[in-house]
Amino acid sequence: MLLDRLTRTEQNARRLADIVAVLAKYGLADWLGGIKQTEWFRRNLTPTGFQKIANVSHEARIRLALTELGTTFIKFGQVLSTRPDIVSLELADELARLQTDTPPDPAEVVRETIKQQLGKYPEELFAEFDLVPLASASIGQVHAGRLIDGRRIVVKVMRQGIEEKVARDLDLLAGLAELAERYYEPAKAYRPVSTVRQFRKVLTRELDFTAEKRNLDAFIRNFDGDNRVHFPVPIGTLSSRHVLTMERLEGVRGLEVKCTPTAGISPDDLALKAARVYLQMIFQDGFYHADPHPGNYLVLADGVLGILDAGMVGRLDEDLRDRLESLIVAIYHRDAERLTEAVTVIGSSPPNDPHGLKSEIAEFVQDFADQPLGEFDLSAALNRMTDIIRRFGILLPPEVALLLRTLVVLEGSARQLSPTFSLAEVINLYVREHGVGHLWKRFRRKVKRTARDWQRFLSDLPRELDEIMRRFKDGKLDIHHEHKGMERTVNRLVRGIIAAALILGSTMLWSTKTKPLIYDTSVFGVLGYATAVYLAVRLIRSTRE
Repeated sequence: MLLDRLTRTEQNARRLADIVAVLAKYGLADWLGGIKQTEWFRRNLTPTGFQKIANVSHEARIRLALTELGTTFIKFGQVLSTRPDIVSLELADELARLQTDTPPDPAEVVRETIKQQLGKYPEELFAEFDLVPLASASIGQVHAGRLIDGRRIVVKVMRQGIEEKVARDLDLLAGLAELAERYYEPAKAYRPVSTVRQFRKVLTRELDFTAEKRNLDAFIRNFDGDNRVHFPVPIGTLSSRHVLTMERLEGVRGLEVKCTPTAGISPDDLALKAARVYLQMIFQDGFYHADPHPGNYLVLADGVLGILDAGMVGRLDEDLRDRLESLIVAIYHRDAERLTEAVTVIGSSPPNDPHGLKSEIAEFVQDFADQPLGEFDLSAALNRMTDIIRRFGILLPPEVALLLRTLVVLEGSARQLSPTFSLAEVINLYVREHGVGHLWKRFRRKVKRTARDWQRFLSDLPRELDEIMRRFKDGKLDIHHEHKGMERTVNRLVRGIIAAALILGSTMLWSTKTKPLIYDTSVFGVLGYATAVYLAVRLIRSTRE
């Protein structure tokens, strides 16, 4: 039984009871009543210290419950906030407000973690290390320091025991998702099992700081020589799975630019620069920073854009970029038919009402058709499209859902800096400037891929031919050939040969006046011709079937 597996240890049973109690506290446990194994849940559905929440919206209650349940569930809510195609836009917006504010680990715990991961205590590795953290979140905390060579750095240290807690919560969350999908019909539309499976991958990656280091290295390579943007450089020799040491960026925080004249860049220019950097990451590199809120921006010296926190990233392969560009171009050109096709192709599940989807998209296009490009609200358009996708049961690939959400957050963040900002206008300008070059680069990439395929084929060809010849010499070469419909073709061929032979033979009998004769004509010659004509007619008819 699934419930027995979830409560197989006392620790798991206590944690599951806590989860059920919090869900009941916020009025979110009604669905548990439909589960067959109700006896265990009945004992845990009445929490102590019940709060009156009648005046709080359903979406807010979900956010409050996830916050109270801690790290794993907060992270789960943050992932759900990127999937408005599964949950509603209202719930996605509410979950985007989830924040973690966790008391830091004690100084001795931090020192021991660094010793276990890097082999020495921080005072032996760094010229300076502040045991009082700059910031503390649910998974890790950040400490300031200085290297022996004088460079200022920050050290991100994972919280002690967090992996074990997350692993237990993930198992329980997966079990609850399976129960919901199996016994609670309304939950099936949210695809809880596949959603939790995706979340497990995301969170497991976030619990490995070497993944964030690889992300930073990739961004630095992609923007090598570009003086518009700067990512913190990781220090590989002082980093591990649970410790990440990187360059400390110092400058003016994103929104503070509006009230800091000495920042070296205006808010309008910062919004435009950030948008153009993100468009390059998305449409040229296919690898982008997926958390573009102003808190992750820093204005460095000379107006250079510094981007922090590379833990959440998105990846797009070539085919997916092609499809997404088709979708964005269809929205831009107000092409309802092309947009319907693009949405259907991108989705990993077909629409539940194709005709209704086409009608809804046509209405969507009409609503946005008359907006000037400078006033085109891309965020509103993407949100509306996401809502249509959700209502018609189309499941987007996680990469697409994350990108659409990133574009919405990007435009919202830019408008916090510059109220007149239009992401649609920037995209249009970007395509005009880079379109031809982008197409040429894509063509070259496809040519290179094809060339690699041919190179592999040609390099393998001599070995394959040698194997064929060796088998041929040994008499072990078997050729298997299957031709569907061959029997029918052979029958037609035989009829044709017989008809031709009859015509030839009848001609000889007729010309030599072979007896018996009627009116000086060979009887067998006439019968042969008649039979040949009959066979020819049958053959012609069979070829037309």
